Amino acid sequence: MRIVVDAMGSDDHPGPDVAGAVQAARSFGDAIILVGDQRRIEAELKAHDTAGLAIEVRHAAEAIGMKDSPSAAARDKRESSMHVGLALVRAGEADAFVSAGNTGAILAVATLRQTGLGRIPGVLRPAMGVVFPIESKPMLIDNGANADAKPEYLLQFGQMGSIYVEHMLGIARPRVALISNGEEEGKGNQLVKEAIPLLAASGLNYVGNIEPKEFVAGAAEVGVIDGFAGNIMMKTAEAVAGYMSDTIRKYLMAGTLTKIGGALARPAFRRVRDQLNPDEVGGAPLLGVNGVVIIAHGRSNAYAIRQAIGQARRVSERGIVAAIAERLAR
Repeated sequence: MRIVVDAMGSDDHPGPDVAGAVQAARSFGDAIILVGDQRRIEAELKAHDTAGLAIEVRHAAEAIGMKDSPSAAARDKRESSMHVGLALVRAGEADAFVSAGNTGAILAVATLRQTGLGRIPGVLRPAMGVVFPIESKPMLIDNGANADAKPEYLLQFGQMGSIYVEHMLGIARPRVALISNGEEEGKGNQLVKEAIPLLAASGLNYVGNIEPKEFVAGAAEVGVIDGFAGNIMMKTAEAVAGYMSDTIRKYLMAGTLTKIGGALARPAFRRVRDQLNPDEVGGAPLLGVNGVVIIAHGRSNAYAIRQAIGQARRVSERGIVAAIAERLAR
């Protein structure tokens, strides 16, 4: 496979982006195309052993920052690493694109008709479907691509999330639920209430409304939510997990007995930490665009970039884009 990595994406670019690409090339044996400031990328590559690895550098004269307006950057920075990288996928020179950059900008550039990938025919709005880092690995969709949504968007989010889980996790007819503030159909805001009959009549394995606690408990494989609330839900979960980890560590180190107990329990704590670590997932697929795009967190380290590349190759291998196109057409 040939995977494009936006070397100018992460908050600390190009360090983690390049290091993660090297790790992925060594682990998976794929060709990696690093796109961005060629001088900086090549300087960073000198710090790594790249002997025998298929790593290529493509220069991009511009970079889109986290503070850039997505629409303005998509329009004006046509030589950015995002534009150049996505153009490679569009031209068939690469199988997937990975970036830890500005989410809104990635969405804007990817959906450009002339130079980006465009949307899959029939898709109203692409959505980010993040795999929640808990044991059952459910998908939360949308996770920030659409702050304002319509009922028909939520319907398609459920359809695309169901297809992803079906192909990636091998779950036939995954359970799809609307994330709401109560299980009863009368609960929820106007958006949720109007989306209920659409999902109920969709042919999906729709199981109704669930609260976040049921989602975390495994009540559905796909949780449908608008991007504004979904992003807040995900960031809150990450913050709570981090706070609990720090608090447990603080109290375990408070005395001799707790230190001894903590040492004995360290393997269990390590397993919990690894399971909840968002770096293990790596990134979120941008479902609905006509190509494989994985969006990683801006503060991704090298390991998270490696995992995002691994996810990109699996999404490509299992034909998720073609499956969404076929199902929506049918």
